[in-house]
Amino acid sequence: MTAAEPAPRAATTVAGPAPAVAEPDPTCAPAPVPPLAARARSVGGSPVRDILAVTARPEVINFAGGLPAPELFDREGIAAAFEEVLARTPAQALQYSTTEGEPALRAGLAARVTARGLATVPDDLLITTGSQQALSLLATALLEPGDTVLVENPCYLAALQVFGLAGARVVAVPGDADGVDPAALEQAIHREHPKLLYLVPTFQNPTGRTMPAPRRAEIAAVTARCGLWIVEDDPYGELRYDGERVPWIASLPGAEDRTVLLGSFSKVMAPGLRLGWLRAPAELRRACAVAKQAADLHTPTLNQLAAARYLDVLDAHVARVRAVYGERRDAMLAGLPDALPAGSVWSRPEGGMFLWARLPESYDTLALLPRAVEQNVAYVPGAPFYAGAPDPRTLRLCFVTQTPEEIAEGLRRLRRGLGRLGG
Repeated sequence: MTAAEPAPRAATTVAGPAPAVAEPDPTCAPAPVPPLAARARSVGGSPVRDILAVTARPEVINFAGGLPAPELFDREGIAAAFEEVLARTPAQALQYSTTEGEPALRAGLAARVTARGLATVPDDLLITTGSQQALSLLATALLEPGDTVLVENPCYLAALQVFGLAGARVVAVPGDADGVDPAALEQAIHREHPKLLYLVPTFQNPTGRTMPAPRRAEIAAVTARCGLWIVEDDPYGELRYDGERVPWIASLPGAEDRTVLLGSFSKVMAPGLRLGWLRAPAELRRACAVAKQAADLHTPTLNQLAAARYLDVLDAHVARVRAVYGERRDAMLAGLPDALPAGSVWSRPEGGMFLWARLPESYDTLALLPRAVEQNVAYVPGAPFYAGAPDPRTLRLCFVTQTPEEIAEGLRRLRRGLGRLGG
């Protein structure tokens, strides 16, 4: 319409009588709100978190959590990284960022992954808000309700939660001291038609075991032959105290196009930064980036930039942490023969944070936990870590949070709590 054209005449509306409004019935109760989603109703919380809440008293020696030792955090080094970022690039540090992650952090991380034997460029990586988010993004990108996921038995507890919340069927694959059995895996694939296999091959949570290189190659061959995604979770791999490093499954022939590698800065830098990452084939990585856009847009810019600067000194810090954690592992191993009932067996992890024990036939570690807490010591019963039938005799102990002296005292209390008197 030009300026010379007259404005159109507004339509005329004749108002009728207002409709009657029903008076509310004071005797009628309000209608209930709709129920939670079925997936939210069917998946419980973390038993580990529940135990930590109950045992938060300072007098409790807590072997239950998977918590890095706070006195080993490099407070000065991390503070300096934040100060430098805020001084030099404040506008960038305090602004929104890309979903995929800050280029400086992705470049530094790609160099670290490449140096450890897996050629990686920044575009191979997606920075996540902790590696736990990476699991959730993968579940969103890969799983439909009713899809099947294969896992180790026992398995990382929070992975079971993620897959359960996605509505997946979780099926445990039998294994041995070296991890998942390849023949049993192939049988499970043909029987269950799964979409993915989830593994923590190095210093596994909860058992502490490490899958040897030949077994990893067999697993890679089975998945390539049968058509299956592998999710290789590696939050503990840099915490090795003895033995030789084992190559990632993601670096093995036949696994390149089907393996998602997850990592975390929580155990080697600081968990409060909430920084993790995934390395995945392009199509799946893009799908995870879209899922991340819907979840949180991006991981905090300031934390990413500070971590990128801290990478220059991270190796020296990790070396200090490994030396201390190795002593604490040895202290726990030295005290276990007197702490656990005769006939118990336990793992001797080459690294990581956890040790796994199995008590004699008559013991139930879930039933015994209140007695241990009465002695001001805590552990995690093994049952929640099983996707299949649990072994009630098992328990997980974290050895990195306490000093050797505190570990010795905690094991004396554990001896009393498990019924071995005289400790």
